[in-house]
Amino acid sequence: MAAAAGQTAGKRFAYIEKKPGPVPGFFVTPGYTSQVADPILNITRETDWLTLELNRPDARNALSPEMISALTSELARAARDVSIRGVTLRGAGKVFCAGGDLKGFHALNTEHGSSPENTRTASRETGRLLRAVALQPQPVIVVVHGAAMAGGLGLMAAADIAIVHSGTRFALTETRLGLIPAQIAPWIVRRAGTIAAKRLMLTGAAFTADEALALGLADFVETDEAQLRERFERIKRNIRSCAPGANRTTKQLIQHLEAQTLDDFIERAVDAFSQALAGEEGQHGIQSFLDKSPPPWQSN
Repeated sequence: MAAAAGQTAGKRFAYIEKKPGPVPGFFVTPGYTSQVADPILNITRETDWLTLELNRPDARNALSPEMISALTSELARAARDVSIRGVTLRGAGKVFCAGGDLKGFHALNTEHGSSPENTRTASRETGRLLRAVALQPQPVIVVVHGAAMAGGLGLMAAADIAIVHSGTRFALTETRLGLIPAQIAPWIVRRAGTIAAKRLMLTGAAFTADEALALGLADFVETDEAQLRERFERIKRNIRSCAPGANRTTKQLIQHLEAQTLDDFIERAVDAFSQALAGEEGQHGIQSFLDKSPPPWQSN
């Protein structure tokens, strides 16, 4: 087993090897030696695939400022690495993510004085993390088990593909606590639609994995660990069968579609398609189709 650890600007994380296991959480971690005590983020690189695992199981993987910073930094690092074909988000322990670290936010304000700027900074960094997940150049798969509450559900909604264990519970609990799902709202609305999103936010009611699937918040629901892994591996194979540059440009186009008028998008799409067809991937792909042979980015 190989392991390395690092610490940057207050962020604790560990690079570790993992192997599949039959427990909630989708993987078990073999023994390893880390120089970092209780890393908040486990980072696994498998050739062309990156996995980021939230690692605060005792706190139900609540999104502390340190974890938010670590996740945002690692996503930015991966975005610059064209050799990474995809990113997986998951949580260690019994749940994926219970949402924001309310105790931590309260302590932050208490220790540093009751300043509105502390709250504004925490909210801003949460929004930047969710935006980073959504705008990540590589496809982002989130594997969810146990529970995804509040900000955890926002993290799931911002990803490209959500695979969920059938026993997972969900809720947007902010309004029940007198708070607002402010940074989470755009991603819930984008996936579930305005009417359903309002119902979830204004009632704070819990709902099941099957209901999440019907709402469009989940893409796949699997009943056991073997099926969860099989689904994940199938999606990963499908992504690897696509040209990495084409996937990056496709995600960029979809993001522009959400931000632009249709006329503007048509012209941007013209540029993108023309460049793709004339580019190296397009030329290889067309020639491979004509030759009835796999393109170079398909390893199998």
